Amino acid sequence: MAGVRRAKMKIWKAVMCILAGSLAWSQGSFALRTGQREPVPPVRDPCRTFLCDQGGIIRGRADRKEIALVFTGGDFADGGPHVRAVLRKRQVRAGFFFTGDFYRDAGNKDLIRGLAADGHYLGPHSDKHLLYCDWSERDKTLVDKNLFAADILANCREMENLGIPRERAAYFIPPYEWYNTVIVKWAGELGLTLFSFTPGTSSNADYTTPSMPGYLGSEEIYGRILSYEEKDPRGLNGFILLIHIGSAPERTDKFYFKLEDLLSELTRRGYAMIRIDRLLGPERRMP
Repeated sequence: MAGVRRAKMKIWKAVMCILAGSLAWSQGSFALRTGQREPVPPVRDPCRTFLCDQGGIIRGRADRKEIALVFTGGDFADGGPHVRAVLRKRQVRAGFFFTGDFYRDAGNKDLIRGLAADGHYLGPHSDKHLLYCDWSERDKTLVDKNLFAADILANCREMENLGIPRERAAYFIPPYEWYNTVIVKWAGELGLTLFSFTPGTSSNADYTTPSMPGYLGSEEIYGRILSYEEKDPRGLNGFILLIHIGSAPERTDKFYFKLEDLLSELTRRGYAMIRIDRLLGPERRMP
């Protein structure tokens, strides 16, 4: 009888292992298909603390005089050396979010390694700068889940090739800073927290060229940032301020040359410039 009981116990344990394995596979199948190393643990909803749009974070805590400066890059890197020098001089750490093509470009690798060595945050911005959803019908998603995952993971692989592991690059700013709730959900399934810039200052218009209808010169952008700070009762608290690391040659009035003046003025007004992962970090979220 003892032998029968032991045999039954072994069968029971085997059945439980199979059931547990099936459950783990069903929960983590998308992660395994896309190359994610392990299922992502649940996190507190950031939109309980931060301002969100379509589920993506667009502003940190408005009760703190903190700003996160972020730079995006795809086709152009002309401002890289100047931006890096100014940030080092001002002892400011920023976030840099580049496309896979930007990371892949051999001409950018010294800049990227230098930014990492200076302690800046480096993250993904998609591999091929895809347009995720329709400009006029935002709910209309233009990519499928597999294409989205393949593209962003290709971006992450280029980062890993430069010594930036995925676990240190969990924040993601989408291409064109344009997305919807579907994209936010898919990003979350890959362990990425999607965010975008805080609207209102036009800092993101620094890519425009004189031939574009919405062109803004650097003095105009600079003035709009400070004007917004003065008129909003919360100032620039929790702001995610986006600037491009480069722009087309047709734009000779480069906004990044205003960066040192801007940082000096914002510091004078009492703001602390912190990295995006600190601005949006778990320790700043409501329980």
